[in-house]
Amino acid sequence: MPSAPLVPGSGTSRPSRPDRITAAVRYAVETGLLGADRPVAGFVDTEGVHDSVTALREAFTGPYPVLHTFAAKAASLVPVLRLLADRGMGCEVASPGELRIALDAGFAPARIVLDSPAKTREEIRRALELGVAVNADNFDELERIDALRPPHSRSTVGLRVNPQVGGGAIGAMSTATDASKFGVALRDPGARDRVARAFAERPWLSRLHTHVGSQGCPLELIAAGVAEGYRLAEEINGALGARRITSLDIGGGLPVDFTDDADRPTFAEYVSVLRTAAPGLFDGRYALVTEFGRSLLAKNGFIGALVEYTKEAGGRRIALTHAGAQTATRTVLMPDAWPLRVGAFDATGRPKRGPALVQDIAGPCCFAGDVVAWGRELPELSEGDFVVLYDTGAYYFSTPWGYNSLPRPAVHGFRVDGAEQGVRFATVRDAQTLDSVSAESGLGHVDALLTLADDTRPTPSDGPRTPPAPGRPEHP
Repeated sequence: MPSAPLVPGSGTSRPSRPDRITAAVRYAVETGLLGADRPVAGFVDTEGVHDSVTALREAFTGPYPVLHTFAAKAASLVPVLRLLADRGMGCEVASPGELRIALDAGFAPARIVLDSPAKTREEIRRALELGVAVNADNFDELERIDALRPPHSRSTVGLRVNPQVGGGAIGAMSTATDASKFGVALRDPGARDRVARAFAERPWLSRLHTHVGSQGCPLELIAAGVAEGYRLAEEINGALGARRITSLDIGGGLPVDFTDDADRPTFAEYVSVLRTAAPGLFDGRYALVTEFGRSLLAKNGFIGALVEYTKEAGGRRIALTHAGAQTATRTVLMPDAWPLRVGAFDATGRPKRGPALVQDIAGPCCFAGDVVAWGRELPELSEGDFVVLYDTGAYYFSTPWGYNSLPRPAVHGFRVDGAEQGVRFATVRDAQTLDSVSAESGLGHVDALLTLADDTRPTPSDGPRTPPAPGRPEHP
């Protein structure tokens, strides 16, 4: 896509994140990427992604080798993964689909880590053949790997343990609770000894994996889980009299502050807390693997949506937009845990001015709770204006919900160049067509159920029959 006309900038040589978003919204409206025909779209700030990857690398500088992997589930879009691969990241995957798109994005198998609590034998076999690293979730999975692992496999194999250090503020995002479905529950009776035996019996088992959770988990809780894994590795290596465990996968899960534009907590702050909890983690004896997702992408993406109508109901002002549960699922279903900031823009894509008015920002889905923001003070929105849902670069537009058969929105990457803020866009994912919606809904098998229902067709005494669709013969 050609460069945009120049938009007045902030006068700095490098626009800030808010300035980049403002410029991108304006040009998206000017060029029709947002408008009546394209009422909702996602946007990825490529410069912001680069900055986040750089901050992660700088935070983990030291004498230890480290593989930073991106959790594919946080932005399961091949061009986004390709950008991250180009910036030197690896990829953490948790399904056959995620492994496929990671390979398609150009990640070398040796830089991919497969995590999942329910891997099939075929998934395990495929990963081991490719040389993808595998973190076994449980002892039964280790036995499957025993049977499937080729003699000269290049795959690093690890075992995930649950340190059972407790949960954070969002139970659904906490993976180190006493009864978590993930990993070997380390504090259960006999579990620690079984883990040690598993490593003693398998010379090829060389990695220990821990992960406490993400959103809602304070840094100290995350670090406590990592420290438990580190101490276990030291214990096992000491008992075996050899460095059997050579690498530690410390997971990801850095929480994101959705209240403002700042990156908080930072990767550097996280490493500082880790150094306090487990100083030996960084002395070079263990290679490290990280699996960050949300913290790399959330702040570097936004959703833009058209305001279709506004109305008053029961004394409430409601703006009906095209961004709701289909693309902001977590926020709609768990608004207290996943609040989003909302920006108001006028019909030309410029920030809207005027007195603040308390408004609900609702989506297009056909259920009453489809509201992305309740009672927000914003300049009064009108038909033809736009709203921006900030901090939605991870888990939002990349993994939409097919409720009401609403088509998946287009996603565009953008870059804002220089003080004058010229904007360039690139398509990441095309908007889904209605033909595609119908095809995914079984169009190719439209008559399949009729073949099973010949003896149950209504008779004239059963009432009127629905006539066949125009152009379609009635089923015999």
